[in-house]
Amino acid sequence: MSNLNPLLDRNRAFVGNGHEVLSPLPNHQLFIVTCMDGRVDPAHFLGVGLGDALVIRNAGGRVTDEVVDEIVFIATVTETMLGDAAQPFEVAVVHHTGCGTGLLADDAFRTAYATRLGVDESVFRHKAVTEPEASVRADVELLRNSAVLPTSVSVSGHVYDLDTGLVATVVAPLTSTHDAPR
Repeated sequence: MSNLNPLLDRNRAFVGNGHEVLSPLPNHQLFIVTCMDGRVDPAHFLGVGLGDALVIRNAGGRVTDEVVDEIVFIATVTETMLGDAAQPFEVAVVHHTGCGTGLLADDAFRTAYATRLGVDESVFRHKAVTEPEASVRADVELLRNSAVLPTSVSVSGHVYDLDTGLVATVVAPLTSTHDAPR
């Protein structure tokens, strides 16, 4: 039996409760970048409902080249679909306390992980989230300085505290600091 089977049963209940087709563009013009940790689900800690926001989850909720590509993709889709009627888009980067990527700060773990992947361990050193306020600031800065991020996109940074359940804004929304092509 597959571990997915109970969730497939939930899917059938979901369809039975009146599934509706939604727009590919989110209701809140929001793109959330957060961690893949099972304790960190924006549907729960932010009350994000189906169709409310775009969400990308990866280890640590870190901004990578792939994440930047996805943000530029959706900004381009939005501009193409809505033209001048497009509303400003916000990217909310959300890191959290107690992140498992903190293990990447440990030399032995990082070396073992890199060896398993067959890459140089130095590429993982900066991906550790040991101080979420600092790492979220770094990722927000990376996005704001990206030469490809459209100026219509604002970026904010937040930290979700697993102990209290509260999300604190560390960096308020602001648009990028460059003149990107539109």
